[in-house]
Amino acid sequence: MPAPVAPAPASVAPVTVVGIGADGWAGLTEEARAALRSAEVVIGGPRQLALLPTADGPGGGPAGAPADGPDGCPGERLAWPSPLRPAVPALLAAHAGRRLCVLASGDPMFYGIGRALAQEAGAERLRVLPHPSSVAYACARLGWAVEDTEVVTVVGRPVERLAAALHDGRRVLVLSAGAATPGQVAALLRERGYGPSRMHVLEQLGADTGTPDTGTPDTDVRDIGLPDDGLPHTGAPDGSVPGGSAPDTDARERLVSGLAEQWTEPPGDPLNVVAVECRRADGALRLGAVPGLPDEAYEHDGQLTKRHVRAATLAALAPAPGELLWDVGGGSGSIAVEWLRTHRSCRAVSVERDPARAERIGRNARALGVPELRVVTGAAPAALAGLPAPDAVFIGGGLTVPGLLDACWDALREGGRLVANTVTMESEALLADRYRRYGGELVRLAVAHAAPVGGFTGWRQAMPVTQWTVTKAPGGERG
Repeated sequence: MPAPVAPAPASVAPVTVVGIGADGWAGLTEEARAALRSAEVVIGGPRQLALLPTADGPGGGPAGAPADGPDGCPGERLAWPSPLRPAVPALLAAHAGRRLCVLASGDPMFYGIGRALAQEAGAERLRVLPHPSSVAYACARLGWAVEDTEVVTVVGRPVERLAAALHDGRRVLVLSAGAATPGQVAALLRERGYGPSRMHVLEQLGADTGTPDTGTPDTDVRDIGLPDDGLPHTGAPDGSVPGGSAPDTDARERLVSGLAEQWTEPPGDPLNVVAVECRRADGALRLGAVPGLPDEAYEHDGQLTKRHVRAATLAALAPAPGELLWDVGGGSGSIAVEWLRTHRSCRAVSVERDPARAERIGRNARALGVPELRVVTGAAPAALAGLPAPDAVFIGGGLTVPGLLDACWDALREGGRLVANTVTMESEALLADRYRRYGGELVRLAVAHAAPVGGFTGWRQAMPVTQWTVTKAPGGERG
């Protein structure tokens, strides 16, 4: 979690953050225009800066060009460097005493630069003038209810993140990283058993010139150009576009639709949003939204916390948004994967000593939509050194390794949960000792499956699992 930002001194000028769409100056409110006119410094992506008016007319000038007309923006113009995030503190400090205006795509606080500015400058120093977001405009074009639409961004993130949002009948909006994103989305949908899903690629929303494309035989292309609708485009938070392209003054809104399993459309405009109407193919594995995914969803070598025990384990771990899990003795990574799937802000580290299994954990994480899972290859407790303090710890193996349980307990935050599973008597004795010392809950989980017994059906008992769950009280005493 970011540390609280101290209030800015009274002598430090506020930072005005202006959201801007593809219609540029014409789509801004008078309040936003006034802020840009009066700014001594304007920072933004090259594409955004080029949308501001110059002395020669209403926009289209290159970044850094003078703009001293009656409706111009005479302030100094600075393009964000790359990478953007590390440059924010220095730029804010360098212009702390000047009237500073930052340009952002659409709503600056929705996957935009506003978050970084709030973290560095403090919310009390920001004056945010948002433009409608790309999500709002895309849903308006398609007639989708925003509150019923899942949003996944792949800007600076792996496209595999989309897999966690795929459920039959759901609608998903993907904020694209560039022209290649629609093709990548189509490929992922096919690979994950969602080939029948219908895709809609909305390009250059907000532009109103040019002519519509005819598309390919497998797709339906419609010209949806509307004047002055001000859609903020996707792309990097600074408004740049992969490849460094400038605003396309000949572009026009375009909607390309087709089935993922038939998608052959070549890469189009880099400024696009991909909308997906999820349809699962017949026979494709169904993955639910709660812990306890089918065992078949995982690649494994036998080291897998089985479905029913896994569901009970995640219930004991009780993940909450923003929390960090240590999955010690990762095996196939199933506990960490399903922890991450509970909420997009959850974080997890899986520690596994076997390199082949560690690689397999990464593959499972990508396949199940949580590529952000951090995998540490090494033996605990040594491999735990330097990791951020966890909110929860799961120990799925290695309980008898000297110092392992103590290292996990010592690292756990106060109020955090520790859950340990075992099937051996030696480890069970260790858990019974810790239960006497720290309290918590000690349970035995037994699962039996119906199986053929000759011409009849009987119960086949799996190995019982002993599980210790405990919450760390202040001072590490009994929970």
